[in-house]
Amino acid sequence: MNKLGGNDSMSIIERELVIKRLSDMRKEAGDSATYEEIKEVIVDIFPNFSAKVIHAAARANRKLGIISKLKWGTILLVSTLGFLWFVNLPYPMIRWPVSKTAPLLLLPSFFSMDYHYRGAIDSLEQADQLITRSTSPADIAKGSEKVKEAKNHLDHLPVWFLGYYPQGYCTLFGCTWKFTIDEFEAARHHVARLDATAFQDRNALSPLNEGVNNLVAAKQQYEKATSLSEKERAIAIWQAEIDKLTEISSQTFAGKAAQTKLLAYRRDFEDAKISTFIAAAEGFDAEAEKIKTTQAQTASELWRQAIDRLNQVPIDNPHYLEAQTLMAAYQIKQKTPTDAYSSTFIEASKQYAMSAAKASQNPPHTAGEWEQISKLWSQAIAQLENIKVAEPGYVEAQRLLAEYQTNVGIIENRRQLEIESQRIYTEANEQIQRLITNPPTDKNQVSGELRGIINQLNNVKPGTTAYADAQALIKSANNQLQQIH
Repeated sequence: MNKLGGNDSMSIIERELVIKRLSDMRKEAGDSATYEEIKEVIVDIFPNFSAKVIHAAARANRKLGIISKLKWGTILLVSTLGFLWFVNLPYPMIRWPVSKTAPLLLLPSFFSMDYHYRGAIDSLEQADQLITRSTSPADIAKGSEKVKEAKNHLDHLPVWFLGYYPQGYCTLFGCTWKFTIDEFEAARHHVARLDATAFQDRNALSPLNEGVNNLVAAKQQYEKATSLSEKERAIAIWQAEIDKLTEISSQTFAGKAAQTKLLAYRRDFEDAKISTFIAAAEGFDAEAEKIKTTQAQTASELWRQAIDRLNQVPIDNPHYLEAQTLMAAYQIKQKTPTDAYSSTFIEASKQYAMSAAKASQNPPHTAGEWEQISKLWSQAIAQLENIKVAEPGYVEAQRLLAEYQTNVGIIENRRQLEIESQRIYTEANEQIQRLITNPPTDKNQVSGELRGIINQLNNVKPGTTAYADAQALIKSANNQLQQIH
């Protein structure tokens, strides 16, 4: 305004007049002066006055709007928050003097410490419970999350600030943190241990799940196996998977779960393994029996393998006695293998014995037939007597020899019974013929002789050729006695 006009008295008066008008306008009540109102008090004196300056004056004269208020309020708020952020920075050179002069400015730090302390304690307790006493993989996963939360809370606690007591805050609000720096470090170590434990537990779950799946597959493979070799392969896989489960650390959840599962797995495995051992031994024995006469050495080796299988049955197993019985039999067979020389006589002896056995069928036989049968058994015995003590087949030959000699004795007894029964029948028949030809006149004499004949015929033994005829004569004699009386 002072730049308008000249420096003469008239120009000075005009400027003072415009200034007075603007001053009076400011004193008037009401709304702020508009551009037109300001222009009206100026342009009549200074027609060329700058319109830009008038617009600027009108804006400066206008009251602050809500946007302007918000703008300044935001600036003030941001400035305040910035200041609080600055004084709450985790640097001792800033906080220490502030805590002495204006501790309430550190309220955000105190609130944060309260929050993170409570969070650290709660998360740590939950993590410890979930990980050290886990009952499922879900507990381990949840425990790992809680460990991360506890670690995050501990990371937000200013360790250096725990070394002194914020009296102002604790007087007004009370403090929940009570531990020292050493205790804080112990909490961090606890978090690290739990984190490592959770990591080990998670890693151990993989071999546990893999081992369980492989065990189930091996058991199914065993159950589907149709041959001994397939069963033994399945058993080997089964054993390997059990060994893998045993290697899982018992300090982990997976290790504890594995120990529980192994009780059932081992029981089923032992049953299957022992059954396979016995089946294998019986299979080796059957194969050895087929070839013992032609491949004695191979047969002996098969019996050795059978004995090796049975030796693996433990004493506390229910099949132990069965295995020991089989093993004793196989050991005898292994020690007494046959050779071609011995087997020839044994086979010939068995042929004679078979013929004798067939001839003995469907008795009764005559004394002559029993004699022929006895000769067949004697010929079978004669073949066995050709095998000497030093020969491999001697033990089996002696066993057959004892059996065949017993049979000869039985046949000889049957032959003697046949001869005696024929004699009794013949004599009784001759007596009856004499009674018929020359019957006594005395009935008592006839009755006595008939009773004597009947008693004699009762000595004819069943199983002889005379037995049926003797029974017929007894019946006839009894009829005669009835007629006499």
